[in-house]
Amino acid sequence: MAVSRDPVLKKCRNLDISPGVMGYAKETIRDPKRNARRSKASEYALQLKEKQKAKFIYGVLEKQFRLTFKQAERMQGQAGENLLSLLERRLDNVAFQMGFGETRRQARQIVSHGHILVNGRRVDIPSFRVKAGDVVSVKQKSRQSELFKGFAENPHGFPAWISGSTAAFEGKIERLPVREDIDIPVNETLIVELYSK
Repeated sequence: MAVSRDPVLKKCRNLDISPGVMGYAKETIRDPKRNARRSKASEYALQLKEKQKAKFIYGVLEKQFRLTFKQAERMQGQAGENLLSLLERRLDNVAFQMGFGETRRQARQIVSHGHILVNGRRVDIPSFRVKAGDVVSVKQKSRQSELFKGFAENPHGFPAWISGSTAAFEGKIERLPVREDIDIPVNETLIVELYSK
């Protein structure tokens, strides 16, 4: 299985993303004005950067991202918003949003190791896409571990489209996420323009 192993803080700096978006509290100590000294980026460079941001935030590689975009195009509504909704519904991201992982990378590992259940069944595929009505929970045995006890002691606020609590080790997908629910700093319109060429 291909996994991105890019240094997170360095990548955040290159893409102008706050490490907080990735779940990291640490900030860069480099000169914040260095980007202002660069020459103006071309339209293509801006579009490519937005795509790289989305891929990096959700931990998706190129082939999977392209397939997700093609699926988003076939859906009703705007392709860019559909794309972000599909990425947001990935099980590793849902686990992260529910507080089962300090970062999306950690949440992905938690899913891969079989700690997460969907509708009572073990799912170890990070790219599994949840649907409205699905119940996502932590396996009973895993709840006794120090890792998950730590998550429960530091409850995480759930997004509007998920109900439940970290302390209860369970959440229900009340509805599919819409653009207003997704707070990542990505301009999806530029991604659509890039793929439309």
